[in-house]
Amino acid sequence: MDALLETVDILRLFTDPTRVRLAILLDEHELTVAEITQVTRLAQSRVSTHLGKLREAHVLRDRPQGTSTYYSLNREAMPESIRRVWDLVAEHRDSPLVREDRARFAEILLTRRKTGSWAESVAGQMERHYSPGRTWEATMLGLLSYIRLGDVLDAGSGDGTTASMLAPRSRTVTCLDLSSKILEAARRRLSGHANVRFARGDFHALPFPDAHVDHVLLLHVLTYATNPAQVLREAARVLRPGGDLIISTLARHEHADVTRPFGHVNQGFRPQTLRTWLGREARLRVERCEITSREKRPPHFAVVSAFARKPVPSTHGSEESP
Repeated sequence: MDALLETVDILRLFTDPTRVRLAILLDEHELTVAEITQVTRLAQSRVSTHLGKLREAHVLRDRPQGTSTYYSLNREAMPESIRRVWDLVAEHRDSPLVREDRARFAEILLTRRKTGSWAESVAGQMERHYSPGRTWEATMLGLLSYIRLGDVLDAGSGDGTTASMLAPRSRTVTCLDLSSKILEAARRRLSGHANVRFARGDFHALPFPDAHVDHVLLLHVLTYATNPAQVLREAARVLRPGGDLIISTLARHEHADVTRPFGHVNQGFRPQTLRTWLGREARLRVERCEITSREKRPPHFAVVSAFARKPVPSTHGSEESP
């Protein structure tokens, strides 16, 4: 389709206030048609018509469950051209009508709970709902209790938040950062851990010998790299054979105005680009490299997670292919 006509169609899709209202509602909750009509007090035929148009444009997704169909915003697969317009439209999610919808949704939730447990009422979207004590931090700390790690390098460690969680489960943890001030804060945080070390340095040229550690972490730091491929090569160099590189970073985006104040020097990475660098440049075997999450609020930054392993030399002296 001609780009101009496509843009016009996208704009037309969101010129109807009711469609915008429904999309905002379904960005926050997964609902059936009957529940949507109860929340919005719109006629079912009108709701169904608008849902059909939004689903055809891949703004919404549906999920059958028994005799019902649940609708929600299609964050993961929404076309990028539509997402850009949606990000602008979604800024108006505090309009009076939307606030009224939120209030009436509470009644829906109470009705769901009368016919089943809390878990049943949020089945299919449990990660989007709060329950007492059930946070991602609590879940992660619980899972970490079962992890056993060797020598860990946290490259771009910041003030040691991650290291403080890993230190009890690791042989050693080395915190590396460019900033002496930040490392001093890390030393204070980690003063009770005898197995934690500190090093000031640049992750483009790690101040460690080859095959020095079992695990390298690059968690939310690659956006500060002027030469990301070099950072990956350095991470691979200091890994022991069989060692792991773990990466979490922003996916490629067009919102430099938002990230620039945080010191980012690049605009994230496409998973395929990162996968190519890990294989060809760092000579690692990539086990995972994909978008694993997307923020709920505009501009909906996505996060790429990658896991790669350094090949172990075979008994014939050659290495496994990455």
